[in-house]
Amino acid sequence: MLYFRSLAFNLVFYLSLVVQMIFWTPYYFLSPRHRAWFVPKFWSRTCMWLYDKIAGTKSEITGVENLPEGSFILAPKHQSFWDAIAFFPYLDDALYILKRELTWIPFFGWYIMKMRMIPVDRGSRSKALKAVVAATRAEMDRNPRQLIIYPEGTRRAPGDEPAYKYGIVEIYSQLGVPVVPVAHVAGLYWPRRKFLRYPGTIKARFLPPIPPGLAKDEFMKRLIGETEAACDQLLVEASRAPNPPPMPPTAAKRLAELAAAGKAKA
Repeated sequence: MLYFRSLAFNLVFYLSLVVQMIFWTPYYFLSPRHRAWFVPKFWSRTCMWLYDKIAGTKSEITGVENLPEGSFILAPKHQSFWDAIAFFPYLDDALYILKRELTWIPFFGWYIMKMRMIPVDRGSRSKALKAVVAATRAEMDRNPRQLIIYPEGTRRAPGDEPAYKYGIVEIYSQLGVPVVPVAHVAGLYWPRRKFLRYPGTIKARFLPPIPPGLAKDEFMKRLIGETEAACDQLLVEASRAPNPPPMPPTAAKRLAELAAAGKAKA
């Protein structure tokens, strides 16, 4: 049953993307940008509904009261495709940094550029970082935007050792806006590079914002400490659910470490 529900969800998920992209094209491109945001947000909510009804996986996102007004940086853990689509419906005007090659894809690329996302050329990291900061600052000066950036860069397995990149420190330092960490363990239910979709409830939490103006080392310490502590708590909760998802080796190892340290409280 797990296999067939996963197969059904994957097929319907991508079919929904194609059908909605075609169906909404006239409205999307003829509407002002702020109204056109309805389309990707509606698609995201549709995906979460399909995920629940077909795969049996609910999405529970809390901490919305921690999202500031105006411009800020949203810094989620990156474990799954789920965290790429679940959060922007909660934002007024989300802003993504992405590879320029994605803008060349018919329809998908046109949708991206309508929302004034920031494409980045491959090459020197220092040059790319300067270009990202300049483009993001220009967007935030134009109107409030919420930059979504994954501090670890690539997807990592739940419970894996944190590997935060220094790029977010520079962006935080130069933009001077709050950073909202986001904790979750979605990779337990929608694993990276895996076909299966496990039932249960994905819990994610917007944490209290880290204010601008902190020293770089202090900011990085807070970002890692607060995010990882909340992820550990969610990992323990997931492992104790009535029907817990399979624990990958990284998650099992982290749970053992927490138990040994006495942090996996009942």
